[in-house]
Amino acid sequence: MTSPPRRRWQHALAHLQTLWRARRLPDSDAISPALRKELSDWGLWTSRVMVVLFAVLAGWTIVGFTWLTEQALSMFFAGRARAWWAPLLWTPACTVAIVWCTRRFAPGAAGSGIPQVMAALDATMPPAEVGRFASLRLSVAKIVLTAWGLLAGLSLGREGPSVQIAAGLMLQARSLMPKRSAINPHSLLVAGGAAGIAAAFNTPLAGVMFAIEELARKPEQRSSGLIIAAIVLAGVVAVSAHGNSTYFGVIHAPNLDLSLLLPGLAVTVAAGLAGGLFARLLLASLGGEGVDFMSRLRARHPLRFAAVCGLMVAVIGTVTGGAAFGSGYAPTQALVEGTGELSPLYGLLKFIATWLSTWSGVPAGVFAPSLAIGAAIGHDIATLLHHPHTPALIALGMVGFLAAVTQAPLTSFIIVMEMVDGHGMVLSLMACALVATVLSRVISPPLYPGLANMQLAGLAKLLGKAPDAKAATSAS
Repeated sequence: MTSPPRRRWQHALAHLQTLWRARRLPDSDAISPALRKELSDWGLWTSRVMVVLFAVLAGWTIVGFTWLTEQALSMFFAGRARAWWAPLLWTPACTVAIVWCTRRFAPGAAGSGIPQVMAALDATMPPAEVGRFASLRLSVAKIVLTAWGLLAGLSLGREGPSVQIAAGLMLQARSLMPKRSAINPHSLLVAGGAAGIAAAFNTPLAGVMFAIEELARKPEQRSSGLIIAAIVLAGVVAVSAHGNSTYFGVIHAPNLDLSLLLPGLAVTVAAGLAGGLFARLLLASLGGEGVDFMSRLRARHPLRFAAVCGLMVAVIGTVTGGAAFGSGYAPTQALVEGTGELSPLYGLLKFIATWLSTWSGVPAGVFAPSLAIGAAIGHDIATLLHHPHTPALIALGMVGFLAAVTQAPLTSFIIVMEMVDGHGMVLSLMACALVATVLSRVISPPLYPGLANMQLAGLAKLLGKAPDAKAATSAS
């Protein structure tokens, strides 16, 4: 005789209760010692506190550095407003002085700063030589010399220098940690360099992505929660100081349709090819292997070469009515907001001015000028085609040229995406960054790894060692 349904249900429930009671419970005695060890390990917590404190310090340092560079550029334009011809004397004189000071007191501060951090992160780098590329002394020198470069009116950005400044500062945290700390200098350099990008662009996510694309080389670095938290924290500090504002303004892109397809493709191809050419030009000129007159002048008489570069930048800036001077924030913001018009030659002249400023040997970044050049490319194609979606094409030009120069498409996409109002262009910007990067790789090797290999080859020569084949190939 079968049992009633209720009795069957009770039997099943009793069986489930038996299984639940028989489950394997965690051994509380095994958890307590681990938790007790975690809480009582003062060395572990000291390391964590130092990372957090120096991340905050790095963020505020970049905030102060940003203010200093803005004041320096404002002083330059104020002087130019009083005498339009002043840059023709002031810019080359300052360029010579900056190059002399850099070569004499801080040779590791020359250039962008990102290649130096990448060189310091290289597995072949002797620990005793890391200070040649990232240190507190170099960070201070980078702040002063970069601000001086903008005071001179040179076409350079502060974002690349921010990477080296924050990395050198973050590296100092290691001296305050226990000797057996699990956080090594390599991780601190990654955190500091990426924190510099996060604070410079006011975008914490861009800093994390920059660490993954450009700086990190080991899986444990990419998954380190503490290092990622430090990067985000530095970015949050910048957001707290500047708010959610962007330096290039807000791009108001309307609802997009298929009419953007062909103009967008034209902007992507033009920005990708131009960015690849720019990267190739920088690698060729900074490699010092050229046999042309300017390359020979740079090798034999670097100060005279700096004077020539400074004079040419001053002439270009004067011809463009001042638009080619500095980082390019104001002209680009005018294009983005539709409140200003620039000459169709602005993009080309800004391209040349940025190349000459970097080639001169001063501390100089290329992120902001690259965004300005890309915006000019997008604006020129929109004007040529009489396309109504000019802001959208400007955004595509910015992300395309920056991605082509750096060959870091995700970082470039995030930086420009922060400027766009709404999410209608997410897929368009991402596709543009990826296509432009592919086109750039056809023309040029990656810019920053190539420059980093030049740094390593120079160090090997200085130490009397033969550079490896990879470094020699990239430097040639």
